[in-house]
Formats: sequence, C-alpha cells, structure tokens
Amino acid sequence: MNTMQLINLLRFANLFTILSLAIVIVLLTIVLILKIDKIKKLQTMVDKLRKSLEEMDEQAKLIVRTDIELNKAQEELDKKITGLYALQRLSRIISTTLEESQIFKVIESTSFEDLGFEKAWVLLWDDKENKFIPQLNIGYLHDEIETIKPQVNSDKDIYLDLIKTGKTFSSISAPHNTAWREKINHIFKVNSFVVSPILPKEGSKGFFFVGTENMDVAITEGDEELITILSNQIGQALENARLFEKTWHAQQELEKKVEERTRELTFALDEVKKINKRKTDFISSVSHELRTPLTSIKGYAAILIEEKLGHLPPAAKERLEKINRHSDELVHMVNDLLDIARIESGRAIMKMEEQDLKTIISNVADLISIQCKNKNIELIASIQKDIPPVLADRVQLERVFINLLGNAVKFTPENGKITIKAHSQDNVIQVDISDTGIGIPPDSLSMIFEEFYRVDNPINQQVKGTGLGLSLVKHIIEAHKGKIWAESKQGKGSTFSFTLPVE
Repeated sequence: MNTMQLINLLRFANLFTILSLAIVIVLLTIVLILKIDKIKKLQTMVDKLRKSLEEMDEQAKLIVRTDIELNKAQEELDKKITGLYALQRLSRIISTTLEESQIFKVIESTSFEDLGFEKAWVLLWDDKENKFIPQLNIGYLHDEIETIKPQVNSDKDIYLDLIKTGKTFSSISAPHNTAWREKINHIFKVNSFVVSPILPKEGSKGFFFVGTENMDVAITEGDEELITILSNQIGQALENARLFEKTWHAQQELEKKVEERTRELTFALDEVKKINKRKTDFISSVSHELRTPLTSIKGYAAILIEEKLGHLPPAAKERLEKINRHSDELVHMVNDLLDIARIESGRAIMKMEEQDLKTIISNVADLISIQCKNKNIELIASIQKDIPPVLADRVQLERVFINLLGNAVKFTPENGKITIKAHSQDNVIQVDISDTGIGIPPDSLSMIFEEFYRVDNPINQQVKGTGLGLSLVKHIIEAHKGKIWAESKQGKGSTFSFTLPVE
C-alpha cells in the first residue's frame, strides 16, 4: 500500500470516527433530552404527590381535631345524660317527699356527683335570726363548714339580692366583677361554681350552691340550666312540704274540733232525746188525762142540749152547743197529740197492707167534694194508669190525704183548682197535691211541718186551728219510710209532695 492510500485510509478512518462520535453525541443528546423530559415529568408527579401528601396531612389533622372534638362532645353529652338521669331521679324523689327536713336528706343520700359536682350547699334565709341557715352541705369537712357560714352571712346582702333577682349565675355568667367571682371560689374552695335561688311561694327563701375543684371540668350553660331546674324542684318541694304540714296541722285541729263538737252534739242529742221522750210522755199523759173530763163535759153538754133534764132557754142552749163544738175540737186535738206521741215513741201500730192508691184517692175526693162545691173549686185527679199498689196503713194514709186536701180547700179561694197527681219512679210512688191558693211565705216553708206552727196569713187569723195537722202528716209518711216536702209561690199556690214505697 503506498503512502497516499495509507493517508486516505487514515482520513477515512478519522472521518468514520468523527461520524461515529457525532452519531454517539446525537444519540446521547437525544437520550439526555428524553431523560430531562422524564425527570420533568417525574418532578411534576413528585410535586403532585407532595401536594397530595400535604392535603392528606391537613385532612388527617382535621380528622384528629374532629375526633377530639367529637370525643369531647360525647363526654359532654354523656355528662349531660348522666346529669339528666340524676336530676330526674332526684326530682321524682323530692317531689314525693312531704317533710321539709327529709328533702335535703334525700338529696344528700343520692349520688350527687352524677350531676357533675362534688360540692354543694343549700342555705335558707331566717327572718327571725336575720341570717342564712345551712340546710344541706356536701363535700365539706366540719371545720370548713364552720368557716364558710360566717363568711356567707357577712356578704348576706349580695345573696339576698340574688334571691330578689331570681336569676342563676355561675363562674361563666357571673357579673364582670372578677374579684367577686374569685371570692366565691375562695370561700367555697372551688374552681368553678353555679349559684341558683330557691324561691318557694311561701316560707323561707334561699339559694343552692354547687361547685367543683376539678380544673378540667368546665361549667357550661347546660350545667346552669340543670341546677336551675333542680333549684326550682327544691323550691316546689319545700312549698309542697310546708303546705302539707299546714294542711296536716289544720286537719288535726279540725279533727280535734270535730271530735269535740261530735261529743257536744252527741251529748246534746242525748239530751234532746231525753227531752223529746219527756215531752212525748207528758203529751201522752196529759192527753189521756184530758180525755176523761172532755168526755164528761161532752156527755153532760149533750144531755142538756137534748133537754133531758128540763127545758132550756135559747141562749143557754146556744152556749151549750158552743161547749159541745169546742169539746169536739179539743177531742180532735187530743187525738192528734196522742197519735203523734204514739208514732214518735214507736208505739203506734201500722197495719201495713197492700193498698190501691186510686181507690184511697177516690174515697177521700168524695169526702172533700162537698167542701169544693161550696167554694166552686175544681178538683182534678191525674193518676198513672198502671200505678203499682203501695204498702201502707189504709186509715193513716186516708188521714194524710184528708189533712192535705182539707188545707188545700181551706187556703184556695173560690173558683180555684186543686190537682192530685200520682206516678211511680225508682221503686217509690210520688203523690203531688197542688192548689191555686194564697201560697206560703219562703221563710215559713222550713217550719210548716213543726208541731203547733201556723203560717201568719189572713185565713189562719180568721179560722182557728191547732197547727198539728201537717206535723201528724209528716210523722205518718215517715212511719211509712217515705218523705214529704212542700213548694210554694205566694199568690200562685202550693204543692205538697210525698213518697211511699212500692209494695
């Protein structure tokens, strides 16, 4: 190989080397560009990942904070639920406690810490001693109690103002006076507190203090509301207990008075029974004693009137007839007195038999009809068609109708009307005898069935009477286990009603 060829070969080799290097450089450049692009993409991904991690970190922190808050809320909710259960339990117990001292013993014996406080005071104002008297203390030693009492009473005006306002306050809602808040904490040895007034409508008022030494326990509005409710319950329980005590004492006093009055009335009733028996015996005795001379007077008067002992002048005969007539009236009165005395003493024998009321009313109406015709009085009988029979003494029942109808005719003016009605109801028969007479004054209605009582009216002033007829009627009806009463309007008439048991 000659020199030229060698040089050419070397040139070619160098060129090839250069080309190869150029190709390598180009390839390396391409690779580098690709690497740089990949690095950029990776960096972008890294940035995105970093951002995502930062967001996740924030979310994790938020989740942790939320979890802490949820746990705190759950604890608060559990505390409130426990407090509400304790409040319900306390309220139920104290609301049924009717002794004032027992109310505070119940609170003391209950698990008070369930309300979220370990210390408590109840102080009531005493007007006589002019100071607050402790009724309840929880969580304090004896020495602490003796220390707190004078300190509270030295600031009594503040607590009295609290009672007047009727508002609850606590370490979170206390007045802005920090010194006052700190003073309460110092006096009662607590870090937080709630003070609520106790306001019964009657009796001593006071306040309810609760507190806690636990620095981790924060007083909430819910605690204020809880203690306010319990204070109101205590106030209501005190009021109930005081009212019960007052009622109990009043009842004891009333029972004592009733017992004394009962003894007095029993004694008086016994005396009345004795007097009534003496009266009945006296009337019965006198009536019997009167019948003998009355019979003699009537007999001798009848002999003289018939002129069996000789002729009499008209004036003497007229006076003898008056004697005979008045003797009849006296005999009638004596018989009525005897009948009343017998019925009152239980010696009257009632022949109780089944009687047809329609027949009795018809017979008596026939007897009264002549008197009705003389005064042109319309007599109407309205008897229930299927009225059942009554168990009665026929003679005595006829006397009832005769007396009542006789009075109706007596006090009903001419052209008046008398109505007899009878109907059955509730195993009794009621009879109503109504008239269109002058009526009875209201103040006399309650006395017309008393013996010898006569209503003061023009007719009674003109017509003599004994005042025994209605009294006898009342005794006969009551002897038949019935009742009698009267209703009247002056100038419009009266209605006498009585009941009889169905046979």
